[in-house]
Amino acid sequence: MADTAERLSAREAVALVTDDFSELPAPTRGSAPDGPLAWPGYDAARARAAERTGEQESVVCGTARVGGTRAVLVAFEFGFLGGSLGVRTGDRLEAAYAYAREHRLPVVPLVATGGSRMQEGMLALTQLQRVARASALTREAGLPQVAVLRDPTTGGGWATLGAGADVVLALPGAQIGFAGSRVRPADADPAAYTAEAQVAAGAADAVVRPEALRETLGRWLRLLTRPSTAPAPPPASLGAPDLPATGWDAVRRARSPRRPRAAAYLDAYFAHRVTIGGDRCGGTDPDGVLCGFGEHEGRTVAYAAQTGAATRPAGYRTAARLVRLADRLGIPVLTLVDTPGAANDAEAERQGAGAAIAGLFGAVAAARTPVTTLVIGEGGSGGALALAAPGNTWVTPDSYFSVIAPELAAAILKRSPAEAETTAGQLRIRPQDLVDLGVVRGVVGPAPEQGSTCPPGTGGRHP
Repeated sequence: MADTAERLSAREAVALVTDDFSELPAPTRGSAPDGPLAWPGYDAARARAAERTGEQESVVCGTARVGGTRAVLVAFEFGFLGGSLGVRTGDRLEAAYAYAREHRLPVVPLVATGGSRMQEGMLALTQLQRVARASALTREAGLPQVAVLRDPTTGGGWATLGAGADVVLALPGAQIGFAGSRVRPADADPAAYTAEAQVAAGAADAVVRPEALRETLGRWLRLLTRPSTAPAPPPASLGAPDLPATGWDAVRRARSPRRPRAAAYLDAYFAHRVTIGGDRCGGTDPDGVLCGFGEHEGRTVAYAAQTGAATRPAGYRTAARLVRLADRLGIPVLTLVDTPGAANDAEAERQGAGAAIAGLFGAVAAARTPVTTLVIGEGGSGGALALAAPGNTWVTPDSYFSVIAPELAAAILKRSPAEAETTAGQLRIRPQDLVDLGVVRGVVGPAPEQGSTCPPGTGGRHP
């Protein structure tokens, strides 16, 4: 059961993440009595909201240092007419995003809103277009947006500032969903409209407890604001240092349950890392692909790492999301290939396996930021190749890469199962074969202090 969320004011939300907040000047505009629709009592409602909250509008905008990184914060005040968006809210948000672009700052929306302001009608609803445009311009400028979802986050605020951010963090138990509590179907399951449910559905990246929010947000901002043009070096091999004698030996070693997997490689490579989760299309694949950003030798590297399981469509879409985000922010990417292949069950087809794999192929092919790949285990057909960098793929001694699994190749060639071993040799799938064929750049060995004969990043061929 999710925790019950504490409903914070805008200032309290700001205080969770920084002690250094400087409010930006609010744009001013005149208005007709009771607003643009002459809604009876609207001016009085605004006055009561101002007296109750101490704010003049439903959003407070300013700059702050969060964990050492300067950012623009936009904090919603739910106590001011339910944190709803009106024309003057749109003015403030648009100005804040413009300030962020002018000063090259990331944007952190601290969202708590019930939607658009009914007393301003369609003029209020169209503020979502202004917000979406401001966010898009900021995205095009290569500036990250990290949203923090508070209780509640519903309506257009969720569908623009929240779900439209590059990284979405949420406070435990926060009510999150496009439909607010008063407009949902009577039989709707309330558990579906929570922070935890949105993470499970791939619409948000993580639930973060309030006491950990400052450190977590600060780490995200540091990692996402350090572009680099140099490729990420491939990790050192953590497994067997010797090369396999036969193709079948390569297959057996890559499939060994004792072989190091993605988590071990990521832990050895990064000083610390944060994860993104979900494809933003309703799916996650935490057992198939690990994605996020980490610090390697003082700079940020994005990573997408297969775990040795068959990769599901949501995993490919999450990896593509990671590559596109890193590309836009100018952050190099490391991919780790380790899968027997793409999931090929009926459900995977219904979830759009082909389109998901195509999307990842396209993201890697179009990336302007350098992508480095290390094959650490099984390289099973196109489901593995989609994650591989053309011209900058490396292999470990206990890996293989194949057009198809040897057993399946034998079956297609109408050979007996016993001939799978011979077929493996004919496919030339050993690490040294892949180097000779020009498919990969080289075989990486253990770290130099472990006696590597082919250290990572040197371009060395197999012994």
